[in-house]
Amino acid sequence: MNKFFTKKFSIISFIFIPIIFLWHPNWLGFLGVQPYWPLFWLLPWAMINGSINGLVFGLFLGLILDSLTLNESFTQIPGLIFCGFFFGRIKSHSDILVGHFRYGLICSFGSFLCGTLYLAQILFRNSSDGNFLMFIPGVKNILAEVFLTGLFAPFICSQLIRMFKFSRRKM
Repeated sequence: MNKFFTKKFSIISFIFIPIIFLWHPNWLGFLGVQPYWPLFWLLPWAMINGSINGLVFGLFLGLILDSLTLNESFTQIPGLIFCGFFFGRIKSHSDILVGHFRYGLICSFGSFLCGTLYLAQILFRNSSDGNFLMFIPGVKNILAEVFLTGLFAPFICSQLIRMFKFSRRKM
């Protein structure tokens, strides 16, 4: 049984992303905003398995998360696809301390990219309103999300990348 979980750890951890996304733990938030949870899994997965797998699993993550949300007019797919491809182009670093900070910076950039693409969809859809001051809270949410994602990424991504490498080695 333990061998099964070791081999399938990456798929089992993939299932937990929608659960955490829906759980939305308030005690981990800042200004009512949560970190962008899918990037914590997507970064280690894409770094180990490459950009094509990162692109495919970014698409799967986007499809799953879009199917869970009630808002059908905006999508997370473009940001997650681009981040999956971009993360796959990055290789693991041998220096542990640099690697930890690097995970935070990369996830912060990915969170900014995904949040900006999502806000751009909202702006494009509501461009006829002409009142762009009502979108200032969206910028605040993006910046808070970038901060939290960059803060938690070194802890979560470093553990996940270590577990993914271990489960891959056991296969």
